[in-house]
Amino acid sequence: MAKLLIIDDMATDRMVLRSFLSARPFDIVEATDGEMGIALCQSEHPDLVLLDIVMPKMDGFQVCRRIKKDPLTAHVPVILISSKGQDSDKFWGMKQGATDYLTKPCSQEGLLAAIDRVLPG
Repeated sequence: MAKLLIIDDMATDRMVLRSFLSARPFDIVEATDGEMGIALCQSEHPDLVLLDIVMPKMDGFQVCRRIKKDPLTAHVPVILISSKGQDSDKFWGMKQGATDYLTKPCSQEGLLAAIDRVLPG
């Protein structure tokens, strides 16, 4: 069973993602901010991170960059999921090491398709 780490400061957004993911047998871990997310990524060894961008203290771009620069977590794919939908945001997210970028609100089908591209099988 694949382990997914959701990093999002908004409880409602985490709940929506969790409900979308309930269609599959995922082990889900949640973090409410970037610092907690980085710590959980190091300790929980997820197969995939679903990461919001707009968060207090440390934004998702910073979190993605830290995950990708850490030898313990650099291999973990990151899908950015954000309300920031401009091409420049997507470009910058991919430059930080993200594997994919979805714009909120995303659909369940879109999210699961993105996960399937990253975690085949």
